[in-house]
Amino acid sequence: MKHWIILLLGAAVFLGCIFSPPSLMDDVDAVNAQIAREMLSSGDWVTAHIDGVAYLEKSPLGYWLMALSYAVFGIHDWAARLPTALGAIGLMWATSALAGWGFGRRAGFYAGLAVGTSVGLFLFTRIVIPDVLLTLAVTGALYCFLRAVEDECAGWSWGFWACVGLGMLLKGLLAVLLPAATALIFLLVRRQLFTRRTWRLMRPLSGTALMPAIFLPWVALASWRNPPLFDFTLESTPGVYRGFLWFYFINEHVLRFLNLRFPRDYNTVPRLTFWLLHLVWLFPWTVFLPAAFRRGSVSLQFEEGPELNRNRARSLQLLALIWILFLLVFLSFSTTQEYYSMPCYPAFAVLIGWALALGRRSWIAAGYGTLGVLGVVSALIGGVILYLVRGIHPVGDISSALTQNPDAYTLSMGHLQDLTLSSFAYLRGPLLLASLSLGAGSLAAWVFRRRWMAPLCLALMMVFLAHAANWALKVFDPYLSSRPLADAINTGPAGQLILEGHFYPFSSLGFYTSRPVLLLNGIADNLVYGAAAPGAPRVFIGDEDLVRLWPQEPRLYLAIPAASLPRLESLLGPVRKFADRGGKLVLTNKPW
Repeated sequence: MKHWIILLLGAAVFLGCIFSPPSLMDDVDAVNAQIAREMLSSGDWVTAHIDGVAYLEKSPLGYWLMALSYAVFGIHDWAARLPTALGAIGLMWATSALAGWGFGRRAGFYAGLAVGTSVGLFLFTRIVIPDVLLTLAVTGALYCFLRAVEDECAGWSWGFWACVGLGMLLKGLLAVLLPAATALIFLLVRRQLFTRRTWRLMRPLSGTALMPAIFLPWVALASWRNPPLFDFTLESTPGVYRGFLWFYFINEHVLRFLNLRFPRDYNTVPRLTFWLLHLVWLFPWTVFLPAAFRRGSVSLQFEEGPELNRNRARSLQLLALIWILFLLVFLSFSTTQEYYSMPCYPAFAVLIGWALALGRRSWIAAGYGTLGVLGVVSALIGGVILYLVRGIHPVGDISSALTQNPDAYTLSMGHLQDLTLSSFAYLRGPLLLASLSLGAGSLAAWVFRRRWMAPLCLALMMVFLAHAANWALKVFDPYLSSRPLADAINTGPAGQLILEGHFYPFSSLGFYTSRPVLLLNGIADNLVYGAAAPGAPRVFIGDEDLVRLWPQEPRLYLAIPAASLPRLESLLGPVRKFADRGGKLVLTNKPW
């Protein structure tokens, strides 16, 4: 029954929030959806492309899953989001199974709730990136590892190597580094690394044949389609093309880790901030971390017998601690986005589930008490904000009430800095729902703190909070997505679409108009390398080309940021505004 509750809650959060609005956001969200679309339409499942330009940065499995979703359900934004949503639900189930094996069914239930209803997992699955699928692969690998070495069942080792291989098809070498390093350190601490028993159970020779058998065929095809020049120097030079192998392995792995990646279109979270933000990403379950990391005896009830129970629990506790520490320390030496540490969320969740199942009353009660205070205070703050904006009457879309902080947009949560007090006048409904959810949910959990349903109260609170956040994203739709402009273009006369600058800032426009685009001064950031490839498509134009094309046929639609209007008017003369939403404009060269 509890497994069904986990699946239902996961479906309520992740499947319940995949339909638009909110639309696919500009930047990487719509870019990944568009890559999968081009993969399906072109039939090239080896090399990813953006607007026909080779995009060699990422492993392909995430794109394959989206493309398969399109093939089954049609090309829709919700179909692009479906693999991510199913991956999140699968992660809840896998985390529950892992904690249940080591700490018992109740701990497994709580762990599944904790990982699936944490703030971080919801926030970082609003974008169609493969990190939740990578997290599922890592969790599956380490679950299979424990089953192999602790239950002495060598068959589970095949699951370990297969999950690692699939993870490499999702995120490259990190997918093998994290589970392999965690497993090796675990065996080293347990003094089992060099024993014959370990080698027999883990089958490293045949396993290291299975893993590359999954990953290397794509690498071989990609390097054949994008021939290597065998220049593996640690040097990144604009305009120089070295093929797939250099860009994927050297640039995207080695140079990214060293903060020398080309192009430099990214930012990094300060190290201390990166660590402390986990208090936010794991909310509301953060309050149980002191109980989770407190040393104590294992007193859970299993069917197999007390000694085996203690061995399993101690093994899982050790593995989870190594899992967390290795990933966070490793990422502290690299460039970091906020979501890079997602693969250790399940490790936190199994420890939290263990603490809740043990039921140390003073520690758990302190957690519920802390959460109750935070919930009530948050509800009061929400009420104060609603009172302060009571006299503000929203006009137009929310972009008119936001600030602009473009320097922050290279971070995943950078747009949060755009919020102003007046912007909450557009968010009254979501803010009210969030305030009521936090207040009522935290108080209900406090009331039932000594019963098994208290964590369920927190999970239900987070379901409502997730839908409040999704409601807020709908309000932000004209600001974060170009879909309103795409809808206007789709209802207008046929014409050629041109985007000013890089593809990313208007990526959802390309997705929702279903047409190829020209890029005005667009050889920048992620398209620089592909633009230098032999046979790159002629989709890049300059100001002189635009001046030549503007008075001619056919009709042109030019999408620009509103701030670029004076420059375009000085270049083209008086222009016609076809559409205007969210601080973005579409100009046209013909009357309609």
